[in-house]
Amino acid sequence: MAKIKLEYIWLDGYFPTQNMRSKTKVEEHEDFKGTLEELGNWSFDGSSTRQAEGGSSDCLLVPVAIYPDPARTNGYLVMTEVMNADGTPHVSNGRSTIDDEDEDFWFGFEQEYFIMDTKTQLPLGFPIGGYPAPQGMYYCSVGGKNTHGRGLVEEHADLCIDAGLNFEGINQEVASGQWEFQLFAKGAKKAGDEIWIARYLLDRLTEKYGYYIDYHPKPLGKDMDWNGSGMHANFSNTALRTSGSKDVYAAICESFRPFVKEHIAVYGEFNDQRLTGLHETASINDFSWGISDRGASIRIPLIAVEKGYKGWLEDRRPASNGDPYKIAARIIKTVKTAKI
Repeated sequence: MAKIKLEYIWLDGYFPTQNMRSKTKVEEHEDFKGTLEELGNWSFDGSSTRQAEGGSSDCLLVPVAIYPDPARTNGYLVMTEVMNADGTPHVSNGRSTIDDEDEDFWFGFEQEYFIMDTKTQLPLGFPIGGYPAPQGMYYCSVGGKNTHGRGLVEEHADLCIDAGLNFEGINQEVASGQWEFQLFAKGAKKAGDEIWIARYLLDRLTEKYGYYIDYHPKPLGKDMDWNGSGMHANFSNTALRTSGSKDVYAAICESFRPFVKEHIAVYGEFNDQRLTGLHETASINDFSWGISDRGASIRIPLIAVEKGYKGWLEDRRPASNGDPYKIAARIIKTVKTAKI
């Protein structure tokens, strides 16, 4: 018999930006294979996470995905959904709103973030009381002058890969101390699961570095001349992957136009500070789409056009602090209204 450490991870009830919570269950198993079928539901005190009242505080944790925890001996990361005591989805449960049971939708998220120093409360590379050199030399840079935090980023990438996530890449971003990682999954729910697990691994890793991660889309302030952080959502379904039709692409892009407010509502808090029409963003008040246009709301990748309109679209509006479950759910809902 072996002691197995199961880290149950869930999203709390804070609104509009939810936080990750987790706790460890230690179980004894003779031959644990790391499958969902071997896991039981658990509960937690919802009154401490804004998900229940004190007089009836139990909320259920229902496992939806499990991954090896590469930082723990006999450890596993368990992504869960929060359910009410009667088994119905809690109002905070964005995963339950995804309409993609056949996993026709594929998502690739580009998660940007700032690495912050706990002592200075500033991004890495920022001196106290001043600013580093203007942005320009940090993007995909090499060398200690412009590159800050690579040790953390490389270790995080290894953890994600060892955990079995479909981790696709890393790069330093435009501002000092700003980085990005990319994940891809077939199925919207799986894509959301893997982003949250990757965020969990990143946040936990900062504990030993004296850093913390800031997912705020404009942590340096809305008036600062620095790029903000987004979580660009690359998505496709069968029509986008196989139609070979410019008209189909145009119809799907246009299907987003009537629902701008609905998308912005779930694309992340403080996104108005980032979507200004500057720094490679479209204005939060406008909607646009175009081929290879990084200043548009939705970009048609050039490679999709070159393949005869077979590929994907990129919604560039989601903020870095957005919930991938809610983002995916809204994109799917909108795409299904397209008249194709």
